[in-house]
Amino acid sequence: MGVVAFVLLACALVLVAGVEWPRVSAKVGRDARAGRKRTRRKESLTLIDGEAHLDSDEFAKSVERDLASLPVFEERDDDRSRRE
Repeated sequence: MGVVAFVLLACALVLVAGVEWPRVSAKVGRDARAGRKRTRRKESLTLIDGEAHLDSDEFAKSVERDLASLPVFEERDDDRSRRE
């Protein structure tokens, strides 16, 4: 009788572990770790209200400065366009 009880207990433990595995892995698994890491990164970010800090003229000037600082590549002619 002891062996049968032990086998039934082992089967019950395996069944409970299988049923609870999704909940456990959601809290301690790789995806949960990545989620916690993302949450920590997001906590350090601050939301800035654009209208409170910049008026439209300052914003337009900052966009123009950003666009002026971008690298510019000149267009080259293809061999095909030279032939035609």
